[in-house]
Amino acid sequence: MVTFFSANEVAELAMRIEQKGQAFYLLAADEAKDPAAKEFFEFFAEEESRHELFFRDMRDRIGSIEIPPGSDYEEYTQYVMALVDSHDVFNFDYTAAFKDEDFNFEQAVRAAMRFEKDTILLFTELKRMVPDTERKFVEECIDEERKHLRMLAEKLS
Repeated sequence: MVTFFSANEVAELAMRIEQKGQAFYLLAADEAKDPAAKEFFEFFAEEESRHELFFRDMRDRIGSIEIPPGSDYEEYTQYVMALVDSHDVFNFDYTAAFKDEDFNFEQAVRAAMRFEKDTILLFTELKRMVPDTERKFVEECIDEERKHLRMLAEKLS
């Protein structure tokens, strides 16, 4: 059975990912013992909040355009849903992890890196599912997620 998306549903999915990322970073900031680590994670929480607003504006601009019809659409939809289902932000219990005495700053950064990497991959695919006029904005968000991944990696080196 083919599952059809509307463009605004794609934007809603992106908003949910950003909301979950923000929740993770706020939790990491709250659990951080070091003020510099707290500030580091708060920065990322603000970035995720900003991205959520970006996708909210996109959702409002594009309405309910159906996307994209085609002979391979069912297979592509299954692929995108597999990406969503495997996205770390939806499958890792961050709250429990932060309560584990062994979960430390480095592990939080590594979890954040997985989140950012998964988001880059998913947004790269979602970019194909929005109108042409919106793709440049999604690409800007992908570029920012790449920057976040680099910033996180620098904390480990």
